[in-house]
Amino acid sequence: MKALANLSDIVIPVLIFFVVGYGFVSRVKVYESFLKGAADGLKIVADIMPTLIGLLVAVGMLRASGFFDLLGNVLAPVTEAVGLPAQLMPLLVVKLFSASAATGLVLDIFRTAGPDSYAGLLTSILMSCTETVFYTMSVYFLAAKVTKTRYTLPGALLATLAGTVASVILAARMV
Repeated sequence: MKALANLSDIVIPVLIFFVVGYGFVSRVKVYESFLKGAADGLKIVADIMPTLIGLLVAVGMLRASGFFDLLGNVLAPVTEAVGLPAQLMPLLVVKLFSASAATGLVLDIFRTAGPDSYAGLLTSILMSCTETVFYTMSVYFLAAKVTKTRYTLPGALLATLAGTVASVILAARMV
């Protein structure tokens, strides 16, 4: 086990030296390429910042207004029948928009139900089995200047549903 820990300590530096060395051997101006990439990255960040701020503000407003609690209470009879506690519904909705806001909800679930409870276990699995669909689409499509998303949204929502179903099945088997 100690060998793996030592190996993991050197993987990143070795990878960096390999990339720089390969660049020198290939006669690429490594530093100039790095600076150009960093400048392009900053431009992308500046382009997506309004979208990111808008998503975070909207999620914060819905959370503070009590909308997510209302949503959980309204959908509780249906969701609990399939093994999904009502307190996780806000997490599923928020995760579609923002992983950082969802992390705040995860901490709330851990605080109220406990991390070792069924809800806590299901929350942990859900966080790794689902994606921030709207955030990812807005960031990547904006950065790549994609205007026709075709079937991306339905496909992403279907994948999120599949991840949610798989999470419920996995959590039910682990309890």
